[in-house]
Amino acid sequence: MSDPYILAEGISVFFPLYHGSARSLKKTVVAAASGRLGQDRQHRVVVQALRDISFSLRGGDRLGLIGANGAGKTTLLRTLAGIYEPVLGRVETQGSLSALLDSSLGMNVELTGRENIMLRGLYNGLRRPEVARLQEDVAEFAGLDDFLDLPVRIYSAGMVVRLAFALATAIRPEILLMDEWILAGDAEFMERAQQRLEAMVRSADILVLSTHDTQIVKRWCSRVLWLDQGQLRLDGSPDEVVTAYLGRAEAPPKLAPPPSGRLSQAIEPRNIVADNLATHGR
Repeated sequence: MSDPYILAEGISVFFPLYHGSARSLKKTVVAAASGRLGQDRQHRVVVQALRDISFSLRGGDRLGLIGANGAGKTTLLRTLAGIYEPVLGRVETQGSLSALLDSSLGMNVELTGRENIMLRGLYNGLRRPEVARLQEDVAEFAGLDDFLDLPVRIYSAGMVVRLAFALATAIRPEILLMDEWILAGDAEFMERAQQRLEAMVRSADILVLSTHDTQIVKRWCSRVLWLDQGQLRLDGSPDEVVTAYLGRAEAPPKLAPPPSGRLSQAIEPRNIVADNLATHGR
């Protein structure tokens, strides 16, 4: 089997904005202020969540994603995981992949915790004895006791995180995509989880981590991407990028130009705020 890798070439992701509510108007105003609005071929207003992002990763690479809220970090993780499809560019991955992006991702809340564990094991191609060992491991670590045989929909938020964490870290992938939710939790739980999580990080061939914790980035990562309003601001070593990010130092001009390709003519700026104010009234 070939070595695992990730290849991202010029990926751009756009989300349509549907108007008609105060909430959508607020999103539009925020997006317009950041210069991330355009229009597609169906004349829909779109937020340009990612614009022309390129990089490649091989075995042994540990990539950190940093940036302000809304910079595109989680969108990039979801695109690498295949949840979002790029409008432009392509993503290619090889190797078993685990995406720790949401505490409830991949779980059926109508099923019990134990049934969710079994389904996850079967999905990952485990045999029946391996599924049984997986259930024992997750049950012991999560510490949910009798709740494991009750529907997940009645769990508290903390219980869902414990089950999701135990389940996600019980199966070791070649490519690990991890959002910062997994670093959250009560102090007692995270103290128990730290060793398990670090073992998983060490065992993965490729790690992509999104977090605001720059100390974690420096500790776990060998390379960092600084995302700014959906574009690549800086790509380099953890010390170089974190220092620039924290100090908002002048980074090399690496902001991408407007997307090129078959949709380039369809992405045109317009005065969206004025349009919405006219539609919704002042």
